[in-house]
Amino acid sequence: MTATEVSEAAREIEKLLALHPKGFDLSLDRITRLLAALGNPQERLPPVIHVAGTNGKGSVTAFCRSILEAAGLSVHVHTSPHLVNWHERYRLGVKDGKGALVSDPVLADAVRRVAEANGGQKITVFEILTAVTFLLFAEHPADVAIIEVGLGGRYDATNVIARPAVSVIMPISLDHQAYLGDRVELIAAEKAGIMKRGCPVVIGHQEEESAREVLIETAERLGCPTSVYGQDFMAHEEFGRLIFQDENGLADLPLPRLPGRHQYANAAAAIRAVRAAGFDVPEPAIEKGLAGVEWPGRLQRLAGGRLSHFGPPGAEIWIDGGHNPGAGHVIAEAMATFEERDPRPLFLIIGMINTKDPIGYFKAFLDLTEQVFTVPVHGSDAGLDPLALAADAAAAGLEANAASSVAEALGQIAELTDEDPVPPRVLIGGSLYLVGDVLAENGTPPR
Repeated sequence: MTATEVSEAAREIEKLLALHPKGFDLSLDRITRLLAALGNPQERLPPVIHVAGTNGKGSVTAFCRSILEAAGLSVHVHTSPHLVNWHERYRLGVKDGKGALVSDPVLADAVRRVAEANGGQKITVFEILTAVTFLLFAEHPADVAIIEVGLGGRYDATNVIARPAVSVIMPISLDHQAYLGDRVELIAAEKAGIMKRGCPVVIGHQEEESAREVLIETAERLGCPTSVYGQDFMAHEEFGRLIFQDENGLADLPLPRLPGRHQYANAAAAIRAVRAAGFDVPEPAIEKGLAGVEWPGRLQRLAGGRLSHFGPPGAEIWIDGGHNPGAGHVIAEAMATFEERDPRPLFLIIGMINTKDPIGYFKAFLDLTEQVFTVPVHGSDAGLDPLALAADAAAAGLEANAASSVAEALGQIAELTDEDPVPPRVLIGGSLYLVGDVLAENGTPPR
């Protein structure tokens, strides 16, 4: 299926989008009612690794999947949002293989059955799609299911899992304040809502001490066996290798395939989560998993495709869907690392939606980037006007100009660097919607 084809499943979901309100309405009442009408498929899942956090959810999910599959286990994976096609949200595991995105007929059938069970009652489309996750994962056997939280934790539609094999809380920072609170400790309390009494918990690296304290206190109150990054496990680079350490000793591993120093802590959280969930994965499988991990749209390098023809010859083009100040910090750190190893002028092409903090994101790139080009986000009706976004970039201290498209921005960068001896590095990001637009336009959707 190409990015331009309209699938049967997409048509079914579009019907639901026309019928039900967009966005989130945080509550477990509707999803609980719907799942009961479906025979409670969430009670028939394989062991579940449940993942929450502001940043790093997708990366730790990808690491867990890669490690478990390298050990020969079949792994179901639920993530959101998708980048290009709805099918990306549902990966069905197969024994001794990498699994595959759900086929279109299977997804379309599941969506129809869930919608029929709902009977037109008030609900959000995200809740229907979450029920589809549970239905698919219950009807297709697998050894483990990795389920990523959509928003928050306590009242997220995925939080109907009574006994997860492990709950994983990744880095927490300010995001979705209208739903989760305007202080990081309030957001941490919401995300800690996925912890279940007596079930193992893994707490990933936390920049904010107040968030870390809330998570640890909640886990202790619930009697959860708890592993905390920097206390019970950790990882660092040494001589081009990743050194992972926990109470079992040291493991000398390859650096993760996903670029950026922040991925060391994400990989460590995944290793710890797999072990805490009860999977005795041998070290060669961990090595294979780190070396083979894939996570589209997160510090992904565009190698070819239609858009690359608009940019400067020899340019290094990266895409990343990070969209909050915390994500801006780790992406900027990655760009600085690239600069140390291979100096190139850096240009940003950024599009964002109106629920984010553009100035906080842009500040992370001070003294790193030559210029910012702001572009519209076509995949969301909440996209910020490029002129307003350019003003935000300027307020953060960056030189910025608005462009009508990514292709136009790449063309302008090509003109600016035409006589430069070193081709530039370009980062396209600020929104997963924009990254999805880019992958679709480039002709390289996730598989």
